[in-house]
Amino acid sequence: MPQLLIASSPAPVPVHLVSASEWAAGAPAIPAAARRYAEALGFAGQPGRHLVAPDARGRPVLVLAGQEEPGARFRDPFGPGRLSALLPDGDYVFRGKAADGRLAALGWLLSAYRFQRYKAGPAAGARLVAPRGVDIDAVTAIADAVFASRDLVNTPANDCGPEEIEAAVRALGADHGADVSAIVGDDLLAANFPMIHAVGRASPRAPRLVDLSWGDPGHPRVTLVGKGVAFDTGGLNLKPDSAMLLMKKDMGGAAAAIAAARMIMAARLPVRLRLLVPAVENAVSGSSFRPGDVLPSRKGLTVEIGNTDAEGRLILADALALADEEEPGLLVDFATLTGAARVALGPDLPPFYTHDEKLAADLARLAPRVHDPVWRLPLWTPYDAMLDSKIAAVNHISGGPFAGSVTAALFLNRFVTAARSYVHFDVFAWNPATKPGRPEGGEVQAARLIHALVAERHPAP
Repeated sequence: MPQLLIASSPAPVPVHLVSASEWAAGAPAIPAAARRYAEALGFAGQPGRHLVAPDARGRPVLVLAGQEEPGARFRDPFGPGRLSALLPDGDYVFRGKAADGRLAALGWLLSAYRFQRYKAGPAAGARLVAPRGVDIDAVTAIADAVFASRDLVNTPANDCGPEEIEAAVRALGADHGADVSAIVGDDLLAANFPMIHAVGRASPRAPRLVDLSWGDPGHPRVTLVGKGVAFDTGGLNLKPDSAMLLMKKDMGGAAAAIAAARMIMAARLPVRLRLLVPAVENAVSGSSFRPGDVLPSRKGLTVEIGNTDAEGRLILADALALADEEEPGLLVDFATLTGAARVALGPDLPPFYTHDEKLAADLARLAPRVHDPVWRLPLWTPYDAMLDSKIAAVNHISGGPFAGSVTAALFLNRFVTAARSYVHFDVFAWNPATKPGRPEGGEVQAARLIHALVAERHPAP
C-alpha cells in the first residue's frame, strides 16, 4: 500500500468538512469567490457531496466536503475518508471537525484500496496529513492487514486454493517470527481431523489444516479460527449458478482471521496467539461426501450430513475441537456460514453468538468505537432439538426453513466445551456496493473489532 497517511506537508490543500447547517450559516471561512463558485455548482454541504475549487491554472486550492449534521442519527465516521478515492493526487489536510479523526484517517486509507492483480489501474495518490493525535504507524498497520485480506477474498479460486491460503499464512508467520505448520491430505485422517478431510477430499487440491503460533507461551491464550473454503460448489447438493458466482469469497472467514492475527502481531500485544485455518475446496467427484453420510469428528461426536452445501461448519467443528483442547482464554471463529444471517441482518452487519455476557457487552461497546459493526443474535438452546438425528449424535443442519444462522451457531457450540470464552461471527465478507472505507468487493468483517478487544484486554507494554 502506498504511503497515503503522512505526518506533515509544506502546503496541503485544505479539505473543509461542513454540514448543510454550517454552510448555510456561513461556515467555513473561505474566499467569497470560492463560495460563489460552490453555490453556482449546487454545493450546500449535502452529505456525500464534495467540490474541488481550482485556481486560475486549474490546480486545487481547497476542497469542500459535505457531512452529516453533528446531531444526526448516523454520522459515518469513514465519511471524510471516501475522498481519497475521489481527489486528484496531492497532499490534503482536514479542516473542520470529523466525527472521529482516527476513523476518518483509517477511512481515507481503506477507501483507497484497489484490487489490481489482473487489471492495472491508477493507484491512489491523494495523501492526507494525519489529524492530530492519530498514530500513523498503528492506523497504517490496520489498513495493511485489511488490504492483504481483501486481496485474498478478491482473488478467484483458480489462484487462491487451499495451498495458496496456506502460503498466505506462512508468509504472515515469516513476517512476524511465528511458527507455522500444516496437516495436508490423508494425513488429516491420521491426525484425527476426519470432517476437514471429508469435505475436501473430492478436490484434486488437497485439504489441509494450517496452524500458526506466536508469542510468549506464558501469555494469555487467544485463538482465532477462520473458515477457509477456497471455493464452494455446494458439493453433491450442487448450488445453482447464480449462487456459485461469488463463492471465491467463501474463504472470507479465513481472511478475517488472518487479518486479525496480522493486526495483533503488528501491535506486539502480549498474548499467546494461535491461528487455525482449515482450508478446503468443496468440489464434486466420485469421492465427494454425500447427503445422509455419517461422519466421525475430532470431538468424538458422530455427525449426520443433511446437506453437503453446509460444509463450512464441518471443517470449523474439527478446528474448534482442536483449539478447545488448549482451553484458550478467548476463542474466536469467523465464517461465511449462512445465507440466513444475510436475510436477518443484511450484508453490512454480521451477527455474533456467545454465551459470555461480558464478552458480548464488550463487543457491543467496541464495535461502534472502531466502526466495525456487528449485532448479537441468541444461542437459543430450545432450537438445539432442530439438530437431532435418528442415527447419529447430531445432524449438522436443521432441515427446516427457520433460524438457519442460530442453528449453525448451536452446532458449532457443541464442539467448544473448555474454552473460557468463545464467540462465533457469521460474516458476509463482501461489499455489494461501494461505501466510505468499503469499496465494492471483498471485505474483512469483525477483524478490527477483535483486534480492538484483544488490545483493550491485553494492552501492549
